[in-house]
Amino acid sequence: MSLHDVAARALHAFDPEDAHGLAIRGLKLGLGPRDVGPDDPILAVQLAGLSLPNCVGLAAGFDKNAEVPDAMLAAGFGFVEAGTVTPLAQAGNPRPRLFRLTEDQAVINRMGFNNGGLEPFARRLSARQGRGGVVGANIGANKDATDRIQDYVTGLTRLWGLSDYFTANISSPNTPGLRALQTKAALEELLGRLAEARAGLKAQSGRDYPIFLKVAPDLEDGEVEAIVETVVGAGLDAVIVSNTTIARPDTLKSPLAGEGGGLSGAPLLEASTAVLKRFHAAAAGRVALIGAGGIASGADAYAKIRAGAQAVQLYSALVYGGPGLVVRIKRELAARLRADGFVAVQDAVGAA
Repeated sequence: MSLHDVAARALHAFDPEDAHGLAIRGLKLGLGPRDVGPDDPILAVQLAGLSLPNCVGLAAGFDKNAEVPDAMLAAGFGFVEAGTVTPLAQAGNPRPRLFRLTEDQAVINRMGFNNGGLEPFARRLSARQGRGGVVGANIGANKDATDRIQDYVTGLTRLWGLSDYFTANISSPNTPGLRALQTKAALEELLGRLAEARAGLKAQSGRDYPIFLKVAPDLEDGEVEAIVETVVGAGLDAVIVSNTTIARPDTLKSPLAGEGGGLSGAPLLEASTAVLKRFHAAAAGRVALIGAGGIASGADAYAKIRAGAQAVQLYSALVYGGPGLVVRIKRELAARLRADGFVAVQDAVGAA
């Protein structure tokens, strides 16, 4: 176990949100781990026009304010998604709002899109221009916005040219009514307005950037297919499957299991992977998929890829596995790909 992993374990003595703040401060001071070796070529992927040195990404929520994307790239992630950022700064929900379910290797959060707002986020991304590495922006809507769809357009417009890709987050359970944007009519309006804004920005700047959609795992029969058709129709580039769940599996052991909010971590793996398989079947190769939810090992990442994901994202597992986890996942994933005779990640996509 590395010193960084020991330090991560020591942070468990603190309130989870305070511990996260300390981790961000440490990373800003340059105290994070560094994966100095080149990535195994078998892990490289082309995702929606993005060239990723490896397919293991950092999910949104860890670096809400785009303070440490380069530190997390240096730790070994193939791409980093900062945010969720909203046009205006907002405090989020009252504390406590972040809970470790240690017995379950899980986390419950009801943060509520707490972030410093679009302008400081944009300034930080602007300051890192030219450094290399794929950094995306996860955009959302303010809780009290009168036109939530306009908030997504505002985020896209302000960050155009500063971010390598964009993710429209409509799947957090902690902003009341947000998940209603996943319904067909609302989603058509949202994606239609984003597509219109994208076309104008592309014409103005001469550059285009991929746009992803992040969805919840709590989808009814027929909703997956409707989302896929809407995404394809609007010309979006990928779907991230999935965000946290409002479900509470019977297997949970922690006394904190009844806390409100979104559940992430190990208990989400099976359900989110099942939803990913449904998206893979519905998409039939027309849109890229990114697997998220419960990934804590190379085997978990491999299961997502075999279910249809071209790349994966994780966050909650870092709470328990420490910052060295990403290097271990990459090593294990490369070994599993080779053991099954694959020469590239792409060859294993949907193999299940």
